[in-house]
Amino acid sequence: MSPDVRIALSEEVADALARRAPVVALESTIIAHGLPRPRNLQVARELEELVRAGGAVPATVAVLDGVPRVGLDKDQVERIAQDPDLRKLGFRDLAPALAAGVSGATTVSGTAFLAARAGLRVFGTGGLGGVHRDWVTVQDESADLGLLARTRITVVCAGVKSILDVPATLQRLETLGVGVLGYGTDRFPGFYLTDSGEPVDWTVDSPAQVAEVMAAQDGLGGLESALIVANPVPRERQLDPELHDRVLAEALAAAEREGVTGQAITPFLLAYLTDRTGGASLEANLAAVRGNVALAAGIAVAWTERGRP
Repeated sequence: MSPDVRIALSEEVADALARRAPVVALESTIIAHGLPRPRNLQVARELEELVRAGGAVPATVAVLDGVPRVGLDKDQVERIAQDPDLRKLGFRDLAPALAAGVSGATTVSGTAFLAARAGLRVFGTGGLGGVHRDWVTVQDESADLGLLARTRITVVCAGVKSILDVPATLQRLETLGVGVLGYGTDRFPGFYLTDSGEPVDWTVDSPAQVAEVMAAQDGLGGLESALIVANPVPRERQLDPELHDRVLAEALAAAEREGVTGQAITPFLLAYLTDRTGGASLEANLAAVRGNVALAAGIAVAWTERGRP
């Protein structure tokens, strides 16, 4: 990081890093743009407490008034939850946001970049972005994938959003050299669903095993790529698969009918699912996020127990 751009660490995060204690990065987009108010603030606090309960320090990431921050205090978390004017910042948006002095919530790519630059190694989130359906026509692919191909961080997620082309996303991750582990499963999860229908090549069953893979990844050297730990939502908390498939087909048809494309397609489909499932998709989403954050804390603890920062 250039001395001209400094990442502001919260006092709690700075102290943890100095002590080589476990820290878990959390994204802020889910708070600012992914949940209805005022529930978003309740969930933000809940996720940070889950990390603490797991023995790690939470580091919610955002940009406030042009300053990239890793770790937010109580007032800053409230600002993220309540300010309707916050921008959504992926990696490519960080430089313009800093230069303009604006504030924004960070997506997976923005969070992963800033967290890794600050020295964090573990990041807990909901679902990754990926290759969009009809890629051969629109060539729409999430910036998450390219950023993770060149950022050494372990991302705990519930797979990729099921509104995407899951097989193509897995193929793209393979091409980019991004490792994928199934946590307690040999099936790749589908965000709202426990099983996307796609297999994973490698399965781990404990945070310690994930930490072993992380250590081997460092030992090999080579590409500074991420490691994805795909942690399925519990089967009893997943969205009903038949309901999911029916409503998703309706959502895709509605998007085509209304001409929704580009960056607007993901929020449109997610909002459609939430509305037409009576909020059940949102509850499955939150169940996945909670499980991922708790697992991320366990991995961060196992990583520091190996003597790693």
